[in-house]
Amino acid sequence: MEGLQATIQAIVPPDAGWRAQARARLDQLTMPHWALGRLMDLAEELAGMTRSLRPPVVRRAIVTMAGDHGVAAAGVSKYPQAVTAQMVHNFAQGGAGVNALAKVANARVIVVDMGVAADLSDLVASGKIVSKRIGPGTGNIAEGPAMSRKDAVGCLEAGIAVARDLGPATDLFGTGDMGIGNTTPSSAIVALLTGSDVEETTGRGTGVDDAQFRHKVEVISRALTVNRADPNDGVDVLAKLGGFEIGGIAGLILGAASEQQPVLVDGLISTAGALIAQALAPHAAGYMIAAHRSVEQGHRFALAHLGKRPLLDLDLRLGEGTGAALAMPLVEAAARLLTDVTTFGEAAVSQADR
Repeated sequence: MEGLQATIQAIVPPDAGWRAQARARLDQLTMPHWALGRLMDLAEELAGMTRSLRPPVVRRAIVTMAGDHGVAAAGVSKYPQAVTAQMVHNFAQGGAGVNALAKVANARVIVVDMGVAADLSDLVASGKIVSKRIGPGTGNIAEGPAMSRKDAVGCLEAGIAVARDLGPATDLFGTGDMGIGNTTPSSAIVALLTGSDVEETTGRGTGVDDAQFRHKVEVISRALTVNRADPNDGVDVLAKLGGFEIGGIAGLILGAASEQQPVLVDGLISTAGALIAQALAPHAAGYMIAAHRSVEQGHRFALAHLGKRPLLDLDLRLGEGTGAALAMPLVEAAARLLTDVTTFGEAAVSQADR
């Protein structure tokens, strides 16, 4: 596996010179100045990320990381833990929400077993999913750490390895997740790394009622107290509060950023992974594109901490990579502004009086 520290050291900010070249061209396109608003902002950002005025975005991959969580035993979800493995089979058969939306986005879906509490060897052997398995689910964060520091590094390096494996055939990544109970560790990570109140960063997850919500807040508060993770150490935060799939997502982002490839970050769980990646390598945030704003209330705190404005706001709360899939055509649209729209000079169109 690619070393974590070497990957972090390879991450540099998006290139300001290429952004300036993109802005100069966008300023001259045959339309009123900046008439396509945030699409033009995104086009400029893509140029800086990819070091090109023709940002490659056609070859797309949504990486859905799956893992189970010991905290599910604390009653924080409406669904039993067995649903994680059942949904991985559904992904492999092409029957999930992300499969449908990935077809719209013309994207591949790659499912990675980071640590599901079930035997998925049949799916691995058939090539339907990838195994980067760390273990059969994490520990219960309400009682102690999710995993060892060694396993946390292993998660991150597994995600980096996935980015490296897919990178030569991928222009644009999207992140996704599957894991019953995973809004609980994600909310804990968001609360810790953004310095926000637990009640503000905790959402309803799979649709818990008021009593279950209060219990979930108590569980997250207990996890933060019991583990006392160091917010200045991303690996410690992952080890004490995270999940195998959250670490995999963080590693995927780090791997992509080290190769100067853009990543569409999905909802709350993916953004918890993005916060871990940012904590480890602040410049990695420069390669993240926020796909959408989740209904999960902690998501807005996470996005603000990353300095990201989401492309979409559709009341999504599914995860899987569905929001990333929906946003992929918008990324292509932004890239096409640079490649397909002529300038006033090229089209011999008179400009407005300045």
